Amino acid sequence: MKKILILSDTHNYLDEAILSHARTADEIWHSGDIGSLQVLEQLQEITTVHAVYGNIDGQDLRIRIPKIATFECDGLKVLMTHIGGYPEKYEPSVKQEILAYKPNIFISGHSHILKVMNDAKLNLLHINPGAIGKTGFHQKRTMIELGIENGAPKNLSVIEYDRW
Repeated sequence: MKKILILSDTHNYLDEAILSHARTADEIWHSGDIGSLQVLEQLQEITTVHAVYGNIDGQDLRIRIPKIATFECDGLKVLMTHIGGYPEKYEPSVKQEILAYKPNIFISGHSHILKVMNDAKLNLLHINPGAIGKTGFHQKRTMIELGIENGAPKNLSVIEYDRW
């Protein structure tokens, strides 16, 4: 089983708690607002990283990573972007991408609000891992670990830390 760490909204913040989970992951999926090229490179030194840029990310990140990423992991199709909405309220351009690619999992960030929702209408799992950085209004810092086996998500767990 592949172990995935799903992050968003690091806002240029990494600590040992994040890094310890990153070191046990087979892949890291970061759904934007990374904050700096150094954060991306530090994660890439650990393992494979799929990442998209967010609204706070500068040109140094935007020239290296896409706004929208599509990829497969162990037979599972993933679509990821920073600002995407959620079931019944997807951003219109993102909904077009979802309809065209037909992912099994759609990941977005931006809201700093942890959400895991099944979208039965579009037959996908929507994940927003919340925010793991310290910048923003959120009271808890969150990220998600997920197993993938034979094209199916398994053992999803939320990792939560106090913001301060």
